[in-house]
Amino acid sequence: MTESSGRPIAVFDLDNTLADTAHRQRFLQNRPRDWAGFFAAAPQDPPIAQGVALVEESARECDIVYLTGRPERCRRDTLDWLAAQGLPQGRVFMRADADRRPARHTKLEILRRLARDREIRVLVDDDELVCDDAERAGFTVVRARWVSRSAALTDAQNHEGRT
Repeated sequence: MTESSGRPIAVFDLDNTLADTAHRQRFLQNRPRDWAGFFAAAPQDPPIAQGVALVEESARECDIVYLTGRPERCRRDTLDWLAAQGLPQGRVFMRADADRRPARHTKLEILRRLARDREIRVLVDDDELVCDDAERAGFTVVRARWVSRSAALTDAQNHEGRT
């Protein structure tokens, strides 16, 4: 083990898993999509009760890791949002600003890297393709199906490599 804790890891996505993005999906309706507006509105995301309860429950037995497709330039807003919600502390992995690969590729790469040193107890994510690939790779997955996702956001996650 390279980590001192030795506890398993519970990995949580943010958007539509812990943070409700419904109020900002309007920025993705038109072409070109307004990514600056979409991410600038993230600090106003309301928390999702089901996701918050699950991360709090998981923190009793696991170290928490937040794995998001948000670009690195959103780190400060993301950390501030997590703290404002009183969520358990944990490492935050974000997409490099110029990385446009689909979330299923970027997230699986990080999951595999984390799994080299620690047991990953669960991945909680709303993106069906991320969940499918993670399950195929042998990870235990909880599909966060507690909010509605827009077609534009699904397209952004799966094809545009934006979140």
